[in-house]
Amino acid sequence: MSFYAVLLTTNLLACSTEQTISSVEEPTSNNPKNITFIAFGDGGYHVDYPKLKDVEKRLSKQQYINNERQEWLEEHRPIEEFETPPLYIIPETNSTIEQGGSYAVGQAMASLCQRKACDFAIQLGDNIYPDGADANDGKDDQKRMDDLLLAPLKPLLSQSPELVIYSALGNHDWKSSRKGVALQTQWMAEQANFHLDAKGYYSYTQGEPGNDVEFFVLDTNMLLSGQTFYEVPLNPDGSEQNIALAVKEGKAELEHHSSHELPLNGEDITQLKWLEQGLKSSTAKWKIVYGHHILWSIGGTKYDEGHVLRKLILPNLCQYADAYIAGHEHDLELLSDDCSLYDSETENSPLPLIISGAASKMRGKHTPFAEQQAKRYPQYQLLWSKSFTWGFSSVTLNNKNDTLQVTFYSTPQNGSGELITESAFSFEHRSF
Repeated sequence: MSFYAVLLTTNLLACSTEQTISSVEEPTSNNPKNITFIAFGDGGYHVDYPKLKDVEKRLSKQQYINNERQEWLEEHRPIEEFETPPLYIIPETNSTIEQGGSYAVGQAMASLCQRKACDFAIQLGDNIYPDGADANDGKDDQKRMDDLLLAPLKPLLSQSPELVIYSALGNHDWKSSRKGVALQTQWMAEQANFHLDAKGYYSYTQGEPGNDVEFFVLDTNMLLSGQTFYEVPLNPDGSEQNIALAVKEGKAELEHHSSHELPLNGEDITQLKWLEQGLKSSTAKWKIVYGHHILWSIGGTKYDEGHVLRKLILPNLCQYADAYIAGHEHDLELLSDDCSLYDSETENSPLPLIISGAASKMRGKHTPFAEQQAKRYPQYQLLWSKSFTWGFSSVTLNNKNDTLQVTFYSTPQNGSGELITESAFSFEHRSF
């Protein structure tokens, strides 16, 4: 059995006795109200809005699968772990593209919120594929946002008309232009069930005083676009190449951001200062940070961004936050960082890192990469993952026993919207 399998099995066994999330209890003088929310990301994909280059390829189903398999092998992934997501054939062109799961996930979330309280939801970016609003594709933006943002969530919002979705921006939301970002924030401002501040990052508080939570929503694309870094391919064994050597040998590719993505007037630095001061001065019992991009993951393609983002925000998260939640990887993952690399005024427990980016697209894990990460970075730990899936997560802040409880859910690839409970974990309250 591989190191990764042992690690995963061990952690699943260790967590098998964890309490699963129960329905929110009514508050009494001795029973403070819990806070429960759903987290989903990368849900803005639908076959009616494909990437133009995918349509132009006009691949048959078998050609599509062959291409995916070849790319899988080129990335040094085990062939026995290769899968393809559900596929869709565009009638007009006979082009094969990936089928989207946003409607199925929306139905599954509605099913969950029929069974237990869902106080609100958080949306983790890449809300509009492939190029955000203001895309140069001849399609009406109002219809685009109605189709990609609102329509998949109608079952949820019909049964919970007061539910508010607090959104973050992702790299695909930034693809077209700053106007595209503005169109999305304007659309959300006109909806009763969505919220996204115009500047892209913001904070808000939920819950009762003394048992409340303050969320800090990041625009991680803005933070990354202000940095210079390289995309470096993995070695055949899944380990990371030496960056300096890869650059010297021409194997590294400079990460490219369009001119409209670059920070204006130091807005990335302003955001970082805002986060530090906000976390430091927050009087909320719980403090949770979320954004689109990951800090750690086992996908095997986003680790360069993870290196950069960890340096920018992890020291403050380690000292002040209870969790970081992200999308970007089109899968479900639970990891932690023990924060041992950062000095802290308090001895906190490991920081939970929740990835919930499977709301419409699927992606596979990179097992050799996961094994190498565990060997190289002792501060990092993989607790659980599920790839090639559609799904989301639910988080309860249990104010009775001071634990953060996260449960992962999936829904079948047949598009039925059936709700499947995957796994549940508990973490100690760590912020003070």
